[in-house]
Amino acid sequence: MRRLLVLVTALLTAIALIPAAPAAAAPGTPVIFVHGYTGSASNWTTAMSVFRAGGYAGSELFAYEYNSYGNNITNAQGLAGYVSQVRARTGASQVDIVNHSMGGLVSLWYVKQLGGAQYVRRLASIAGANHGTTYAGACLVYVTCQQMYPGSSFINTLSAGDETPGSTRYATWYSPCDGIIIPYTSTVLSGATNNYVACETHLGFLTSTTTLTQIRSFLGS
Repeated sequence: MRRLLVLVTALLTAIALIPAAPAAAAPGTPVIFVHGYTGSASNWTTAMSVFRAGGYAGSELFAYEYNSYGNNITNAQGLAGYVSQVRARTGASQVDIVNHSMGGLVSLWYVKQLGGAQYVRRLASIAGANHGTTYAGACLVYVTCQQMYPGSSFINTLSAGDETPGSTRYATWYSPCDGIIIPYTSTVLSGATNNYVACETHLGFLTSTTTLTQIRSFLGS
């Protein structure tokens, strides 16, 4: 009996010394990718691979699609609804947004004009047409291109006041080799962390693992 008591005591002591399992990690902030003019969710194949390689779960990565030939105000309203859906689906209070080209206009209209800043933790703009691009002169038959042209009422409204409102942290990536965003400095936002890339093409940004890794790190900061 004494031997059994000793064994039980030893077992209980050993159990007490086992460290408690760490608490489950909080879910990461979901990321919503917003494509550019004539783009689609397929533009983000490389980005999603880079993010998954960095520890993101596939269930944390989303791609918003919109009508490139419609109206960017409508597209921004659609983004607002999509953010609400992602938040409800994931239980997250905020999301991160990564956009490309005209997706910058859609994202910024949502953040600045539709009260989206409270729901966006980080915003990364890759070659965003944030102040317009004269390249849009080639497609002025479409409202979205009219809105994307420098000096349009859409651009003037979007550029007025604080370019990086709220507690959202902003970053941009821009390059003189872009070729589509003209001038290429149109991407730069006052108050953002603006990252100059020595030479990258407009579409090349979408497959640049160097830039995409930097963006992943920015969202994780």
